[in-house]
Amino acid sequence: MNISITARHFKAHESLREYAFQEIQKLEKYYDGIISAEIIFSYEKAQNSIKNVELIVAVQGTVLKALDKSDDYAKSLDMAIDKMESQIKKYKDKHHQKNKKEIRKVRQKI
Repeated sequence: MNISITARHFKAHESLREYAFQEIQKLEKYYDGIISAEIIFSYEKAQNSIKNVELIVAVQGTVLKALDKSDDYAKSLDMAIDKMESQIKKYKDKHHQKNKKEIRKVRQKI
């Protein structure tokens, strides 16, 4: 899986980058068909800012996105990861149901 981390209008600390890298790798336990992942850190105002985290994950056949805002990057990232986990689980279930239906059709023809 290709992982890219981007910080808009600031330079992210190495600890934040490492934390993001570790968290995004945990998504592979839910679905092994993840092709790439991109994490974008940004903020709305310079003082008392709201931290935004955008998570874009490319899986086989589609692109999944999760966006979250809070007062801390780690908190925003955790909430975005939770959203992405549920999206990946949902995608995986739909994908497997389609395959089962196609297999049933083939078996009925034989």
